[in-house]
Amino acid sequence: MPFGDAIGTNWAWVIPALSASAFFLVVLFGRFLPKQGSFISIIAIFLGFILFWYVLRDLLGNGDAAFSLNWVTIGDTHITWSVVVDRLSVTMLGLVTFVALLVQVYSLEYMRGDPRFGWYFAAHALFAAAMLALVLAGNLLFLYIAWELVGLGSYLLIGFWYERRSATEAAKKAFITTRIGDVGLLIGIILLFRATGTFDISSIFEAAEAGDIGQGTIIASTLLIFLGAMGKSAQFPFHVWLPDAMEGPSPVSALIHAATMVAAGVYLVARMLPLFEMAPIVMLVVTLVGLITFIYAGTLALVMKDIKRVLAYSTISHLGLMMLSLGAFGMAAAIFHLVAHGLSKALLFLGAGSVMHAMDDETDVWKMGGLRKAMPITAATFVVGAASLAGIIPLSGFFSKDEILLAVLDHRNPVFIVLTLAGVVLSALYMARVVFIAFFGDQSDRAEHAHESPWLMTAPLVLLAFFAATVGFIAIDWTEAYGGFADFLTGEGRFHLNLGLTVISLVLAFGGVLIGFLAYSRSTISHQRLAERFSPVHRLLVNKYYLDDVIQWAIDRLVLTFSRFVAFFDRRFVNDIGVNGPAFGLQKSGIWLRLVQTGQMYNYGMAMASGVVVLVLVWWFVLRA
Repeated sequence: MPFGDAIGTNWAWVIPALSASAFFLVVLFGRFLPKQGSFISIIAIFLGFILFWYVLRDLLGNGDAAFSLNWVTIGDTHITWSVVVDRLSVTMLGLVTFVALLVQVYSLEYMRGDPRFGWYFAAHALFAAAMLALVLAGNLLFLYIAWELVGLGSYLLIGFWYERRSATEAAKKAFITTRIGDVGLLIGIILLFRATGTFDISSIFEAAEAGDIGQGTIIASTLLIFLGAMGKSAQFPFHVWLPDAMEGPSPVSALIHAATMVAAGVYLVARMLPLFEMAPIVMLVVTLVGLITFIYAGTLALVMKDIKRVLAYSTISHLGLMMLSLGAFGMAAAIFHLVAHGLSKALLFLGAGSVMHAMDDETDVWKMGGLRKAMPITAATFVVGAASLAGIIPLSGFFSKDEILLAVLDHRNPVFIVLTLAGVVLSALYMARVVFIAFFGDQSDRAEHAHESPWLMTAPLVLLAFFAATVGFIAIDWTEAYGGFADFLTGEGRFHLNLGLTVISLVLAFGGVLIGFLAYSRSTISHQRLAERFSPVHRLLVNKYYLDDVIQWAIDRLVLTFSRFVAFFDRRFVNDIGVNGPAFGLQKSGIWLRLVQTGQMYNYGMAMASGVVVLVLVWWFVLRA
C-alpha cells in the first residue's frame, strides 16, 4: 500500500502532536538553532496542514471515525483520551492549520529582530496545538484540558511584550475574564458526568436522547457550558477582554480573532448543539446573547480610532452573529460564517499589521489617509477582507451572512430578523469607515513615508484575499454528489436563497457602504457635525457605554472590598483561632505546667505549705461556720 494511502483519519491526532512537539523543541533547543528555531514551528504547522488534506480525503471516502485510549479506570468508570474525526472537527482542522501557517510565515518578517523571536514561535506552536487538540477532543475532560491550554497560549501571546504595562494588564484581563466562564464550563461538565457517569460526548448525547438525563440537569449544564463559550468567544458582557488583547503583536491578533481563541466558544456550542436543542429556553438565551453582542459591538466599531480596536469590535460583533445563528438552529450557517470570517479577519489583522509596520506602529486611522498609493497590495487585499465582512456579493461573507439570515427568519420571531438586518447595516458601515479613512481620501503626512511591506508579509495577504473572495462558492451545490457546505457538514439540506431576503440584505449592505463613502470619503455627510449634534450618544459610544467603568467600579468597590473581608476573616478567625488557636493553647498550657513541674524540692515544699494554709483557711472560714 502506498504511504499516502495509509494516512487517513487515524492520523488526525498527529496534527496537534506536531505543533506540541515543536513547542518543546523550540523551548529546549531554539537558542542553539538558526532563527532561534522558528522554522521548527513553521514546519510543524505546515505538515499539519498537509495531513489535514489526507484526513479530509479519508473522511469523505470512509466516513467519521473515533479513537480512544484508556487513561484512568475507577470501578465502572473509564476516563479516556478520545479523538473524534467528523466533518465539524475536520473543518476546524483546515481553518486552524491554514491560518496559523500563514500567520507564522508573516511573523518571520513582522517579528524580525525581536529578542524573544524563538519564544514567540514556541508560544504560537503551543497555541495552535491546544486549539487543534480541542477540536479533536471526543470527551469533555480532554476538551476542558485543551480549553485551558488555549487560554494559557493566549495569555502568553497577548502579554508577549511584557515590558509594556498595558500588555501585561491586557493578558491578565483576558486570562481572568475567561476564567469566569471556564468555571461555569467545568461545573457544567461535572453535572453531565454526575448524571451519566461518562465524559464521552457521544455517550452523553445518547443518554440524553434516552431520557436518562433530567430536563433540569440539561438546562443547567447547557447554560453553564454556554457561560464558558461566552467567555472564550467574547460574548456580551464578557467581551471586555478582547479589545485590550490588541496589545499583543498584530499576527497574534490575527490568530486569536480568526481561528483559535474566540473560535473555541462557537465550536463548543456547535459541538454540544444536540444537547442544547433539548433545552429550548437555553437556545433562546443563546439567540438573545448573540443578537445583543452583534448589535452592541457593531455600534462601538463605528467610533473607534485605533484600527486594531475597530477590527476587534468587528470580531466581537461577528462572533455574536455566529451565536445568533446557533441559537436559531443554523449550525451549518454559523460554522460557514466562522470559516469565512476567519479568513477575512486574519487578512484584515495582517493588513493592519502591514500598515503599522510601514508607519512605525501607528494605529490611529485618522493619521493614515491615502495609503492605497503607498501600499497598493495591502490596500487591495484589505478592501477584499472588509467587503467580505460587509456582506458584499460575491465574496464569502455574503454567502455565510445570507445563510444566517435564513436561519433567523425560519426559526425566530420576526423581531430578530429586523434587528439582525440592522446589524448588517452596521457591519457594512464600520468596515467602509475604516477602509475609506485609512486607504482613500487625502494622503496624511505620516502616510507620505509609508511603503509596501516585504513579500513575506504580502504573500499571506494575497492568499487570504483569494480565499476570502472565493471560499463562499463552496456553499453552493454545484453537482449532485456535492450538496454544498451545509450538506457536507450536517447532511441535511442544500444551499438555497430567499430572493426577497437576499435583495434586502444586499441593499442594506451596499447602503452601509454608500453612507460610509459619503461620510468618510466625499464628506457629503459630515460625521463631525453628526457627532456634535448627537454628542450624548457619541460620548456614550466613545466610552463604550461606560461598561468598562462599571466593571472597574464593581471590582474596586465590591470585589476587592469583599476580598479584603474574606482575607481578614480567614486570617483572624480561620487561621489564628481555628488553626493556630489550639496549638497556641497547648503551648501556653505547657508553659504554665512547667511552673509546677520544676524538679526543685523547695518549690514542692512551698506548694505543700501553701496548700495546707489554704485548707486551714477554708476550714476556718467556710466549713467551721
